[in-house]
Amino acid sequence: MEPDNNEFHFSFFKPTTESARHNRNMVVQFVLIWAVAIFGFQILLKVFEERVPEPAYDVYKSYWPMVESGEMNSDALKYISQSALSVLGKVAIDPVHREVLDNFVSWAAINIAEGDLESEMLLKLTRFESLAASTEDITSDEYVAAKKELIPVLQEVFGLASNDVRGRIAPLEIHSSLMEKFDESQYVLFMEAMDFYLIHNSSFLTTGRFLGFPFHYFYTAVLLLILFVAICWLYCVRTDMFNKRYGIED
Repeated sequence: MEPDNNEFHFSFFKPTTESARHNRNMVVQFVLIWAVAIFGFQILLKVFEERVPEPAYDVYKSYWPMVESGEMNSDALKYISQSALSVLGKVAIDPVHREVLDNFVSWAAINIAEGDLESEMLLKLTRFESLAASTEDITSDEYVAAKKELIPVLQEVFGLASNDVRGRIAPLEIHSSLMEKFDESQYVLFMEAMDFYLIHNSSFLTTGRFLGFPFHYFYTAVLLLILFVAICWLYCVRTDMFNKRYGIED
């Protein structure tokens, strides 16, 4: 006949002893604290977020109506191209968006450049494209030299300073095959790309800084880690207190 006791029976959901009930309640409390700390912050990010455009977006919106109306000038094309190159410098871009952005900056380049500048740009661009198509080693001296020759020309075309990183991006995005036209059928896709990559959700939780770090980064990377360690330490301390109270020895 088995003894009628639950001394060695453990169940988290149906504790059979007072100490087990205290332990379960303590674990639930700590899990709730951890959940609120994580998901509560995510909810706050959503509650307070606002769509904030980058400076490049404001520039693009200022001049884009000229393109839509067909009354654009070289300055409008330069500034919109600068904004488009800001997008093209981002890490992850949808291939469809990249194609329409490349199309615009290529078309803008041929419409901005005039006379000797146009001839020089086409000559150096054709040479660079030929090398890019025939080599797999982009570190080769010939490829690097052709790119370096093209960069200052495109910087002049788009009105970029010599230290502007967009000038180094331009040779990879300008294509002679895309210079012929940029028509109204591409306007919507171009505007969609600019809206998607140059407007971001932001709030004081992401723009604010704490100890030199963006607050949302410090909170998730440091404070939550500290909280986790503190919860583990507190669990151990309270477990020892309960063990002493109920006369439990390891």
